[in-house]
Amino acid sequence: MQTLPFMFSMLVAVALSACGEEPALPEQATVGPEPKLAEPKSSLIPTVNIAPAVGWPEGGKPKAAQALAVTAFAGGLDHPRWLYVLPNGDVLVAETNKPEGSGGRGGIGGWVMGQMMKRAGAGVPSANRITLLRDANGDGIAETRSVFLLGLNSPFGMTLVGGDLYVANTDAIVRFRYTDGATEIREAGTKVVDLPALPYNHHWTKNIIASADGTKLFATVGSNSNVGENGIAAEERRAAILEIDLARGTSRVFASGLRNPNGMDWEPKTGVLWTVVNERDEIGHDLVPDYLTSVKDGGFYGWPYSYFGQHVDMRVTPQNPDLVASALVPDYALGAHTASLGLTFAKGTLLPERLREGAFIGQHGSWNRVPPSGYRVLFVPFKDGKPDGEPEPVLTGFLNDNGEALGRPVGVVMDSAGALLVADDVGNIVWRVTPDTQPASAEVQPPG
Repeated sequence: MQTLPFMFSMLVAVALSACGEEPALPEQATVGPEPKLAEPKSSLIPTVNIAPAVGWPEGGKPKAAQALAVTAFAGGLDHPRWLYVLPNGDVLVAETNKPEGSGGRGGIGGWVMGQMMKRAGAGVPSANRITLLRDANGDGIAETRSVFLLGLNSPFGMTLVGGDLYVANTDAIVRFRYTDGATEIREAGTKVVDLPALPYNHHWTKNIIASADGTKLFATVGSNSNVGENGIAAEERRAAILEIDLARGTSRVFASGLRNPNGMDWEPKTGVLWTVVNERDEIGHDLVPDYLTSVKDGGFYGWPYSYFGQHVDMRVTPQNPDLVASALVPDYALGAHTASLGLTFAKGTLLPERLREGAFIGQHGSWNRVPPSGYRVLFVPFKDGKPDGEPEPVLTGFLNDNGEALGRPVGVVMDSAGALLVADDVGNIVWRVTPDTQPASAEVQPPG
């Protein structure tokens, strides 16, 4: 009888051999407001190209773009995924991972995918903890940290409304009383509303954001499958953004057809809600582009029946042509399989002028593409409330020359000074991006 490691190696080899063809398009062709969409290609065994997680070497760090510097705000964390900055400048970090029993695929394919995710650094147990980081002297390094909340259930999104801190566990939104300056909360929370979870719970991360008046929360809920293979009944209130009425304790679907939305933020000039969406896999290296989009109340964005508007996904049966006809085209493509998860709009004037109006996006990195895509933090410039121009990689270098993952960026947020914070769940670090204040080295002139 063959051992499991041997079977795993053979299955990975077959999966990789099945993806020998090259992408039909350069990666940049699948980025922007009007991306090129290749013909879909499907195979019995999907392309599997995971970057093994190795972590940063001593002194290692990502590469910052021109005129920027990156330093470690805090290290030694346990799978930090999401960030939230409190009004006093304290930073909350959700140290979290998928809950027991979550999945979405059965059989040998699901087993292979589980093994591959472990290689990518996603196989560690969830700490189920929120940690508070405090930079008391303002030097850009968190001098103190404390266990802020324990006993959570795969926590992710966090938001403060008045004196109430809301936390999105994988199965419910919970409210805690918060006092300014507190370094821990010991009191039990109060459940506000349930969120779709088991069975399957394929996309377990649930993010939340509050409306400007504090009366409503908006919660992201990813799909229970790649492309509806568990049946549409398993997708009830999923692949959606939910609106929660805090006074009534009720919720409704605000927007749907969003395969796996995670990051959300309000565009500063217009007050419109935007999100980034992690799109479907297994129809080729070039499909389907993840995207950044404004979110319309009642809007439908295609999943699972179509992608990037009304491009029908023939894998889905039965189809729903009436719903496809209503599918909205996203505002801005972010490249295929990039796993675009984090989103925050630029705020303040600390960063260079070119980075003061637009969206920062954490791209966790691909598993279903050769060559890899994502593994970077991207900036999409905006003008008058809309994307305008080519994106700029702000942080890169998360993959080494051997194709190993030194880190993987996820959540992004602006801190109280206007610097960019980035959660790295493989490096177990929160990075801080600021202007580069080091003078350029003077050019040495030859004698003569």
